[in-house]
Amino acid sequence: MSDVPQAGTKEWVLEPETEYRFELDPGTSLAIKLLRGNAEIFGAELAEGKTYLFGFECKAAVFTWQGCTIKVTGQPSTEYVSEETPMGAYANLHMAFEQMRVRALSALHGSPVPDADYGASAEPPRVLVVGPENSGKTTICKILTNYAVRVGQNRSPILVNVDPSEGAWIIPGTVSAAVVTSPIATASPVNPLGSAATTAPTVLASNALTPLVYWYGHSEIKKNPLLLDRLIRNLGENVMERHCNDPEERTSGLIVDTPSSFASGSGSADNRQTLVKACVDAFRINVILVVGHEKLNVEMQRSYGSRLTVVKIPKSGGVVDLDPSYQERVHNYQLHAYMYGQKLDPPPGITSAIVASEAAADLVLAPSSSVVKFEDITIYRIGEETMAPSSALPIGATRTLSEMQPILLDPAAVGSGLLNRVLGILSPFHPDENERYDEEILDLSVTGFLVITNLDVPNRKMTILSPNQGSIIGKTVIIGSFEWRE
Repeated sequence: MSDVPQAGTKEWVLEPETEYRFELDPGTSLAIKLLRGNAEIFGAELAEGKTYLFGFECKAAVFTWQGCTIKVTGQPSTEYVSEETPMGAYANLHMAFEQMRVRALSALHGSPVPDADYGASAEPPRVLVVGPENSGKTTICKILTNYAVRVGQNRSPILVNVDPSEGAWIIPGTVSAAVVTSPIATASPVNPLGSAATTAPTVLASNALTPLVYWYGHSEIKKNPLLLDRLIRNLGENVMERHCNDPEERTSGLIVDTPSSFASGSGSADNRQTLVKACVDAFRINVILVVGHEKLNVEMQRSYGSRLTVVKIPKSGGVVDLDPSYQERVHNYQLHAYMYGQKLDPPPGITSAIVASEAAADLVLAPSSSVVKFEDITIYRIGEETMAPSSALPIGATRTLSEMQPILLDPAAVGSGLLNRVLGILSPFHPDENERYDEEILDLSVTGFLVITNLDVPNRKMTILSPNQGSIIGKTVIIGSFEWRE
């Protein structure tokens, strides 16, 4: 490391195949500029001479294959260079997946496959990434996706997120999928998989990302595993339909990021196995990556090893253990950013910088607050708010109300629980009335979200906050368990 030229600024010289790791405290930001060489953050290349901004308790790493010099401005709570990284293993995985894509594309166009691959499957990689808490699954998904789009052969893998605690492109409580055509940048945990068109100002390049989103409404899978199972299958149906309609895009494959509870922890083992199976079936998975967990690897080999490839991969030493209070703060950052955009103040001395590949000033939104009548929107909850798991019911007892039952809510009812709640705005119902069915609500994707900021029961009116200017009168919305206050 060279001399410090000014307070809060350091230059780091990184040897080949090492990485600079950093963690930020709440309310602080960091600026990184690549001075010389080549570097990347989770598979997305940094441009030489450009300044990149990080905030909202970001924890990330700048990796270099050939060596580089970076200038870091700001005060991270932790920073160090590591010579031990799993990037070699991840690059090997990428190359194996790339061979699968080449074979799939050759088969599609009737071209001869390379001799070395004769007899190998012509299926593109459809990858499920599983692992325990704090194992770096999302980072691995980003690296593999970013490497795929950097190949330069018009690769456009579909990245799927079935972890409702994560936030992905929109807000927590969702499961979603998006076609990725350019590298996903990292700036903060607010949009870990990139920004979506629905929440970004229209000038942004990130508007290319238009994920298909379903609203689960909770952060934990144990809240309603039956509903999550159904949404995963809905998502899979849509993705497979898209692949049928675009065989060229299909050859890029897909990568599925999963919650840590698929590996262990909350929820019964039955729920876990059912949801993993839902993913394997829905997305026609042919490769399962198990991140650094021997027991889970054995379990996956036993369940799926005979019909698809199960690979155990190393966990990065840079993965940080995240506590529940951190997760709660990130959910608040995400909900605030959904409404107001992602405003990051640079460290002293930095005048212009890039946040997740966009100019920082372009990331601010102005949400609209409007007053509507109770009758103007239809509000549902899926299942009862507090529901004991089936295993806790007396022997022989059955539920009087299904976990999948849409319940109509009256905003005027005492204890409606609507104030400060986040609600998902559903896509329109199918125009053909003959197609309507009782549970159609469960199968509709969402077009956006709103928060009820005030309830005026005597006048039967409510105030809603939404980042989109369009009217929501006549819309159907679903309440989840997330609350947000300004």
